[in-house]
Amino acid sequence: MRPGYAALASLCFAIADPASAQSNADFDCTLPRVIGTGPIVIKTTLSETPALIRIPSKISRSPIVLWHGFGPPASEQALMDALPLDDVPAVKVYLGLPMFGSRAPEQGAEELARRQQQDLATLVFEPVVMGAAKELPAVVRALEERRCMMRGEHIGLFGFSAGGAAVLYALAERDVPIGAAVTLNASTGLSASVEAYERATKGSYNWTDAARRLAQRSDAAGRAKDIAKGHPPPALLIIHGSDDAMLTPEVASTLHQALVPPYQEALAANSLQLLLVPGLAHGWTSPGTLEALRSSIAAWFDNYQWPAGSTR
Repeated sequence: MRPGYAALASLCFAIADPASAQSNADFDCTLPRVIGTGPIVIKTTLSETPALIRIPSKISRSPIVLWHGFGPPASEQALMDALPLDDVPAVKVYLGLPMFGSRAPEQGAEELARRQQQDLATLVFEPVVMGAAKELPAVVRALEERRCMMRGEHIGLFGFSAGGAAVLYALAERDVPIGAAVTLNASTGLSASVEAYERATKGSYNWTDAARRLAQRSDAAGRAKDIAKGHPPPALLIIHGSDDAMLTPEVASTLHQALVPPYQEALAANSLQLLLVPGLAHGWTSPGTLEALRSSIAAWFDNYQWPAGSTR
């Protein structure tokens, strides 16, 4: 199986029920603090978005929302297994991407592969990647209702691959307050995803006017000034593998170069970092690299994610 945009037909889109999860639509994030137990996991829906909520016994940071990718880890459960982030005292919210898991088309992988071949931009990238970011305001409202965060709090964001593209788009759109973010082997927009698709399939994508508009809207480097807005701007860690053949490290370097001037202008250069990991391919869950990645991601959120209840 080749992870990424060209491998949709070979992926399994069903989300396994986590053995330790409690299904509960009316959970309250303050409950574990009263009970004094370790982390608990709740399977629920936030507005219309499937989610796994990992609640630690002590909460001193604002919630972190995490998106999986198109390839492994390709579900909420798989991402939580790979990146539990228990060292960070924050509620972790693992969201399912649109058209994945319980929201996969009836025909599953076959339908997604058909959509990809027909028009990667309007039938896959827009509804899945940009659609995920558009769900954030409703997700945040649901977290506020369940006392997982206070109104106006700045959430953290993490995304891998296509999930990373959703993070960057959310940062540029600024529909919800974001304090810190981490991307891992992320697509930096539709153009980067199309290039990855063409490399994997040895084919050529037929650009339309609609696709070009989506490419411009989702181009993280082109929207660097939007991403860097705020006082201070969101703290952003860009992690990319030097051996990523699906989304090459040049996309991360180009994004970082575009972001440096507006972050410097905002006197926030230290809150922007590019980490190129030697030997890391697109898939990142092998035992040889996983612990180091977990440590780097946890440290970033621990350092830059604002305390619970803070509105900056």
